[in-house]
Parts: sequence; C-alpha cells; structure tokens
Amino acid sequence: MRLQKYMAHCGVASRRKCEEMIKQGRVTVNGQVVTQLGAKVDPQKDEVRVDGKPISLEEKQVYILLYKPRGYVTTVRDTHKRPTVMSLLGSQPVRVYPVGRLDFDTEGLLLLTNDGELANRLMHPRYGVEKEYYVEVEGHPSKSQIQKFIHGIDIGDAIAHAHKVRFLWRKGNSSAFKLVLKEGRNRQVRRMFEAIGCPVKFLRRERFGNLVLGSLKPGEWRYLDEDEVKQLKKLTEAEI
Repeated sequence: MRLQKYMAHCGVASRRKCEEMIKQGRVTVNGQVVTQLGAKVDPQKDEVRVDGKPISLEEKQVYILLYKPRGYVTTVRDTHKRPTVMSLLGSQPVRVYPVGRLDFDTEGLLLLTNDGELANRLMHPRYGVEKEYYVEVEGHPSKSQIQKFIHGIDIGDAIAHAHKVRFLWRKGNSSAFKLVLKEGRNRQVRRMFEAIGCPVKFLRRERFGNLVLGSLKPGEWRYLDEDEVKQLKKLTEAEI
C-alpha cells in the first residue's frame, strides 16, 4: 500500500495533506525518514510514525456533522490561539479532522471524520460534491452580474463558477441569495461577490452533498447515521 494512502486510512489527514507531510520529512518508516510519494508500506510489518508518533489503522471510523459557529477556525490547532472547531467536540474515541474549511467569519455545516480516503474524495473536484450556501450581501446585484457566476467570474487567481444561484430577497441596501457550488476554492463565495462590488455580510453553509443542518444550532453536533455515510460514499464512488 502506498504510504500516503495508508496514512489517510489511519485517519492522519486527507491523502493530499498526507503527501505534503511526506514531502516535509515528517514521516518515518521503520525509523527512516521517507520523502518519496511512491514509497510503499506493509501495515502488518512496517512501523510508520508521523512527527515521531506511531500510527495504525483505526478500527472504528467516525463521521461528525457540526454546526460551526462564527468566530472559530477550521483547524486542529491554531498558532494565534483562536478557538478551533475541535474544542466544540469534547472527547472523541478517535482523532477526527475537518473535511475542507469554513472561514473564521462563516458559519454552517462542517463534516469531520477519521476516514481520510472519503475526505479526500469529497474535496476532489472530480466528484463535484455540491455545497449550498445562504448569503447576505451589501447592494443589489443585477441579473447580468449574477449570471457571471454561472458562466465564470474572475476572482483574481482563478475563474470561479456557481452551479446554481437563486435570488431570495431584497431589503434596504441588502440582498440575499442561495448559491450551490461544486468547487471548493479558498473564500470562494466571498470573493465572487467582492468581484461584483457586493461584499458579503453574512454567510452560512447549509448543505454538503446529502447532509443538511436540520435542527442543529451553532456549536451543536451529531454523528452521522449509517445511511448518511452510505450516501456520501455513493456520491464519491467510494467503497461501501
């Protein structure tokens, strides 16, 4: 088994993040630092360590749906000592990691798991897993401006697209929309509206694939049920 795949199955992180760790020299196999992505390991014989800590296959895979509040960072730890989403979960039987990110000032649905392989597939653009957002902005974007989201809009370092856009309401100098994305660029929703001169005032992710917030309130979380996990895996053609 390739080293990065083994690490992902152990719940270290997504496969892409594991590849970065290998390149950074943070991984050893039987006491030797390995920096080659093509390296293979035998889970039954080889000892693999990440940052000096041994890893092994987790028997139990955990899937958590969290309503992330604003004012939390989507990382395991933060060098600036800001509160992280991990502090909301309490003690867990295994280490879990966020699937993707939500900005510090964005709230909404966040998935956390130790299933690194599924996490990697959910974030891979090949599978186009839908993410739906509720957004309030300053100003009143025109129909032609919103159409740019569908056809593609320049956000500086890329051309970003929305899969669907639906107008909700207009009050005073504010407007609200529902956006569905199949991409996952950094701060994408905010940067798309900034590109048409309508900065975001409030942003909440309400759906990720087949998962919805439901009755959860900010800071609350729950474990996914078996059917929800199966549906997620179907979306990414993962083994069930």
